[in-house]
Amino acid sequence: MRSIGRRFDRNSSSIFPLRARTGGIRPAVRHRSQRALTLAEREEISRGLRAELSLRAIARHLRRAPSTISREVSRNGGRAFYRAVQSDQSAWDRALRPKPCKLACRPRLCRRVSVKVERKWSPQQIAGWLKRSHPDDETARVSHETIYRSLFIQTRGVLKKELLAHLRATRTIRRSRHASLQRDGLGQIKDAISIRERPAAVENRAIPDHWEGDLIAGAKNSYIATLVERHTRYVTPARIENKDTASVVAAIARQVQHLLQQLRRSLTWDRGKELADHKRLTLAMDLDIYFCDPHSPWQRGTNENTNRLLRQYFPKGTDLSVHSQARLNAVARELNERPRKTLQYHSPAEKFSECVAAIG
Repeated sequence: MRSIGRRFDRNSSSIFPLRARTGGIRPAVRHRSQRALTLAEREEISRGLRAELSLRAIARHLRRAPSTISREVSRNGGRAFYRAVQSDQSAWDRALRPKPCKLACRPRLCRRVSVKVERKWSPQQIAGWLKRSHPDDETARVSHETIYRSLFIQTRGVLKKELLAHLRATRTIRRSRHASLQRDGLGQIKDAISIRERPAAVENRAIPDHWEGDLIAGAKNSYIATLVERHTRYVTPARIENKDTASVVAAIARQVQHLLQQLRRSLTWDRGKELADHKRLTLAMDLDIYFCDPHSPWQRGTNENTNRLLRQYFPKGTDLSVHSQARLNAVARELNERPRKTLQYHSPAEKFSECVAAIG
């Protein structure tokens, strides 16, 4: 908005109300149907009327139906007052017929969407789940874009504004999803095994036994360790008392020991010093530890995305030490029961259960 304001020599605060009218969503570019009369055709109609040609003769010349020419002339002043430019503008203005929102026409569907938003499902997850649940019923489905528009454009009067608080990004208007990733405290890990030595089976997510991990930070030096399985996107957060390597290793070991041996073969971590004692974790849990390259968070993309989901429950700047392990487990269960686009709108819990059943 600052860039827009500079271009028009205005303060950014004067731009915000204009964007807020459409919820920060760029209005769709208007275009005419290929079957609609063009300005050039209307000019030919005007010339034909001045030459006192019949409507059928004009229609033959334009290769249009006589009824099309008849309606065009009658709705724009008749033979005596027909003007091409005015008629073309009038047709453009008449095309502004706002359609009722799909959610407004289907209260039951609207209620289902509202319930899922309150459960912190994203609009894309809701849309994908509805499509999967009702593959043959268009009336029971809605696109994620319609949900977003109904939330951010309050003039539609469909979804309540309070539901915006349940979205991952609690904004009043939509903004770019691109954000910079800044990382601090990266250190040297002794005897670290590089991610470049990780087997190909881990890289292509072929088997469900490889994890990614990281810490999310809060106020007062509070932290939560997060572990997510690459194949199923199954997440299991762990409460830690301190960021020191002993506490982090102990917390990871507690979480990992509940998993079947076949479902815990490797863990990929960043270069944070909190896992400096990685050898103890490897020996205790028979877990291969791999470390990303410095300043390369995208090498743990699954974990980065999962941490963003967890931030909806544990916002930046809040004290994370107040949350018990039971609370973390409840949040994990809610995340694991959400459908994911990358899993064809199955949930991580469903996929993880399938893996456990296959091993058993």
